[in-house]
Amino acid sequence: MLRCLNGLETPDGGTVSVAGGPSVDFGGQVKARDLSALRDQSAMVFQHYNLFPHMTVLQNVIEGPMQVKKTRRADAVRDAEALLARVGLADKKDQYPFELSGGQQQRVGIVRALALKPALLLFDEPTSALDPELVGEVLGVIKELADEQWTMVIVTHELAFAREVADEVVFMDGGVVIERGHPDTVLRAPKAERTKRFVQRLLHPF
Repeated sequence: MLRCLNGLETPDGGTVSVAGGPSVDFGGQVKARDLSALRDQSAMVFQHYNLFPHMTVLQNVIEGPMQVKKTRRADAVRDAEALLARVGLADKKDQYPFELSGGQQQRVGIVRALALKPALLLFDEPTSALDPELVGEVLGVIKELADEQWTMVIVTHELAFAREVADEVVFMDGGVVIERGHPDTVLRAPKAERTKRFVQRLLHPF
């Protein structure tokens, strides 16, 4: 679904419109410029970081603004340094991804997405590749973004985090929406039997 929202995958049908931006109808022939306009609305934070290994942290962050937004290098560097400082990585800007912990790499991934100043942030299981001790530092950054009213779509199995941060929860199975609503309803008192089984299994795995 995330890849459909940003045009990396082409849906079989339906319409995607992000934050009042261009609406793309996938029922007919989709033009390349429509997909490009859709991608410009969002930025994705990947499950496995996907940082460029041959680039420093700073180079990873400024690449998108310079190549996609045509931002001047000096402006891109200034913005990147401010964002890295915000997530506690100012002193890591000249290091390479292999020199960072998993949590630090994921925070760089979040900064890289923020640097594009998107209308929509997409998170694909942002903590699933992390050791349990590192999960909190990444979720803390995402919670700050939620408190600042950033619009985000987050795929996650962190139910406690979803209850605290989400305005709306959508439970999907096999590409179909099974249940949606306020997190207190969907995650504490789900109506659909499939949702009940899922929540019960995560809360009581043994």
